[in-house]
Amino acid sequence: MLWILVLHIAALLFWGACLLYLPALIAGVTRDNSAIEENPDPFDSLTRFIFTRVATPAALLAIIAGSLVFVVDHTITVWLIAKLTLVVGLVFVHTGLGLLVLRLEARNGKPLRRWCLVAGLTAASLMALIIWIVLAKPPLELW
Repeated sequence: MLWILVLHIAALLFWGACLLYLPALIAGVTRDNSAIEENPDPFDSLTRFIFTRVATPAALLAIIAGSLVFVVDHTITVWLIAKLTLVVGLVFVHTGLGLLVLRLEARNGKPLRRWCLVAGLTAASLMALIIWIVLAKPPLELW
């Protein structure tokens, strides 16, 4: 049980780091258009590599290991449901970042910096709320 929890936390650290780094990376690449022009193959970019090879596997591993933790421990409480709802929000941010990577590779010149700011702030807020719920385990009630 403990090794599943350690795996869950390690995967969460990688996923969270990627969710905070990718918006900054995308905004930096859109700010410096020469970096886009230097790379003739848009599918061979650092942003795509981090999203597909680091962030997505870390997200899947974190979700699978987290699911195993509460299935093995037989824990189903209201704070866990609230935490899982916030994790769904992180999944939406992750999907939005994937769309931003695709927009960046399309090279259509549309501004992405505001969306990167929204994604970064949303991810940071959700992660802070998740950490608070896990550590505080507030006595929430359904009705």
